[in-house]
Amino acid sequence: MSVPSLLAVFAHPDDESLSAGGVLARHAAAGGRTAVVTATWAAGTRRAAELTEALRILGAGRPRLLGYADARVPGSAPGRVRFTEAPLDETVRELVAHVREFRPEVVVTHDAYGGLTGHEDHVHTHRVTMLAVQAAGLERLCPEAGDPWRPSALYLATHPHSAMRVWGGHLAATGKSMRSVPDEWVTATVDVSPWLEQKIAAVLAHRTEVERGGAPGLIAGLPAFDRKRMLSTEWYMRHETVSAAAAAQTELTA
Repeated sequence: MSVPSLLAVFAHPDDESLSAGGVLARHAAAGGRTAVVTATWAAGTRRAAELTEALRILGAGRPRLLGYADARVPGSAPGRVRFTEAPLDETVRELVAHVREFRPEVVVTHDAYGGLTGHEDHVHTHRVTMLAVQAAGLERLCPEAGDPWRPSALYLATHPHSAMRVWGGHLAATGKSMRSVPDEWVTATVDVSPWLEQKIAAVLAHRTEVERGGAPGLIAGLPAFDRKRMLSTEWYMRHETVSAAAAAQTELTA
């Protein structure tokens, strides 16, 4: 059985490792093509260098940086506008070019909440990716971005309510509200424990965030047992981009 090619689209360096590091490592180990597009931070910054190392660990190729500024760190991309403030057509067109060049069968990105913390860059990355996946298959949209390509599925990285029993205890101290979805909305619960060491190594490669006390810093401070409980499962909601059954319908159905 062939392994589908997978393109992950996330907002910041470290999101790819925290949200989908296990799946990326799993696909690469099975011989699947994998790649990551990161919306913010410019080439030449420390965090871009850390992303390069994390992707090497995960087998996900070279960084693909859109190079916009982080909404909360203007210096992340000197001279560039914040990702959330860039023209929507521009950001969609840039992502369409990556989709058409890489030609993935599966695309992974943030859910509509923007993950547990709801960071505005995460939420905007979700919106841009949803539009770009649709636009990539339409020949009259973004013709300068390459030949049309329509991924078979889009998966949204998420956390079910039940996962809060594990994550909530560790994140409560941050004072941040957490956003999770009903368990029945999750369509793929992936055991990534065979690739846990790679995933943790990729998370910890983001040393800036470890030192700052971000999520990688939280992971760095946990004992091995708690790391395994938090990171050995990944959850996704499937968003269909093409369906033979749907194509055969003659009326709209719920």
